[in-house]
Amino acid sequence: MIRSLTGTSLIEYPGKISSIIFIAGCNLQCPFCHNPELVRPDMLDEEFKLTHEEIIEELLEREGFIEAVSITGGEPLLYSGIVNLIRKIKSETSLLIKVDTNGTQPGRLKEVLHFADYIAMDLKSSPSKYLEATGEKAVFSDIQESIPIIMSQPAYEFRTTMVPGIVDRDDIIELLEKIGRVKRYVLQSFHSHKTLSAEFRDMPTYPKGYLENTANIIREMKLAEEVGIRF
Repeated sequence: MIRSLTGTSLIEYPGKISSIIFIAGCNLQCPFCHNPELVRPDMLDEEFKLTHEEIIEELLEREGFIEAVSITGGEPLLYSGIVNLIRKIKSETSLLIKVDTNGTQPGRLKEVLHFADYIAMDLKSSPSKYLEATGEKAVFSDIQESIPIIMSQPAYEFRTTMVPGIVDRDDIIELLEKIGRVKRYVLQSFHSHKTLSAEFRDMPTYPKGYLENTANIIREMKLAEEVGIRF
């Protein structure tokens, strides 16, 4: 279900001002997830469910100020109405559309590519740590089909949240060497004030310099055309 449409962001869609649509439900259980209420829809109040018509109405009110909309979750590609929602946004607004995914739904991913302008896929860790990083819900082979699909697109990014104990610099290098040179790769700082697993709550995060040094190594090894960091 569609949980909410919220505010404006300068970082969700690279180079664009965007609104964000949050869709509840996820097939992974990443213990470090900072949106536990979207992973577990049972935590949500049904009265906050939005219809496609309400979404369009809100987006049209913002049009002229925002340039894009980012659809995230949870895992938005699990939502049965995702293709219809994106098609409706594309036909009734002038907004660019970005879709976030964990890569486990390659069939649905192919469907949304006809309407999406930008795809962002989370890569959780190195192949050897994928089961741990996803709460034992996925292995690396579960997302491999989606990687070349996304890499065939003109505008995309892969991104990894840098969680101590789950992913380190060596994991990033192993991961990128496995999938090959990508167009855009983003390292994300881990925020531990709210997590799916209590074990990760308020856990110390990597210092800023660690992410910056990791980004520089990726550049030096030419594993990505562009490397970004979100703190």
